[in-house]
Amino acid sequence: MRSGLCGILISAALALPGLLDSRAAAEVALPALTLAPSAAPVDRPALPSVADSIRPQTLSVVDEPESVYPQILSEPNEGINAGAVHFSLDVSYLTRYVFRGVDQATLPGHSENSLQFNGEAEFDLGKIPHPFIGLFANVFNQDPVARFEEVRPVVGLRWTIKPLTLEGTYTAYLYPDRKDLDTHEGTLKLTLDDSRLWNHDTPLFSPYIFAAYDFELYYGVYLEFGIKHDFVIEETGITLTPSASIGYSLGDSYFRKPGSLSDSGPQHYELGLTLNYSLNHLLNIPHGFGRWNIRGYFFDDNGIDSDLRADTRLFGGGGIDFEY
Repeated sequence: MRSGLCGILISAALALPGLLDSRAAAEVALPALTLAPSAAPVDRPALPSVADSIRPQTLSVVDEPESVYPQILSEPNEGINAGAVHFSLDVSYLTRYVFRGVDQATLPGHSENSLQFNGEAEFDLGKIPHPFIGLFANVFNQDPVARFEEVRPVVGLRWTIKPLTLEGTYTAYLYPDRKDLDTHEGTLKLTLDDSRLWNHDTPLFSPYIFAAYDFELYYGVYLEFGIKHDFVIEETGITLTPSASIGYSLGDSYFRKPGSLSDSGPQHYELGLTLNYSLNHLLNIPHGFGRWNIRGYFFDDNGIDSDLRADTRLFGGGGIDFEY
């Protein structure tokens, strides 16, 4: 047993120099480890504190689809009456009074200047149709019978559902001291806001169709188709509005010429130009006091069907308009 132990010790002593040589070789092969200089500090966003996480959050209004009903603006400079009643009054003086293509002069072949008043009050009931009342009066100073040649009260409803405006009225035509001319009619008018069709901020042509039925004296239908456009001249207060319309008679005996049997067909056309100048702009009147305008008019009326009653007239004039 002693001889075996001696053999193990002798073998370990012979292997020790080889182990020491391999350790030295490993120390030479491994590179020396050095510490790199510390890098510059990096700016990092501050994490929200607990107080920030419990801070009350504000709410934002989500965009809603555009309503089909007209919106009432509340800005003080918009000139919009936010109340329940809206008023308008137009006073004009024209070289002639031509109504649906027919000169209303009481003396044949005589030109009569016409002073006209046209007022309206509309009651805003929100999304349901708005009732309104109106009164038109035409004054002929040279009329041998009555200066108030025609008085026309109107009662109606107006309903705007974008892009359409529907208007229906009952209208009475009253002629002082000429009761045999009095009559009554019902009317319908449909106007299209065509701004969406043309991708425009404001209406481009505002086409309309108008129908009137006389149910007392003439028992016929008058149709009218028309367009207009507002040319706004910025920073001047001036708006130019050209217009065009055409009238059509459907069995309306009012348009039948004496001795003629025809009372149906295209009756007349009218070309017009209205110049509107804002007194609010001229005199720096706040819109809270209403909209005041000076207006100039020019019209060219011509008959179409020679068998129907219509007059060819060039006429014009001016006036003042108030809206609130």
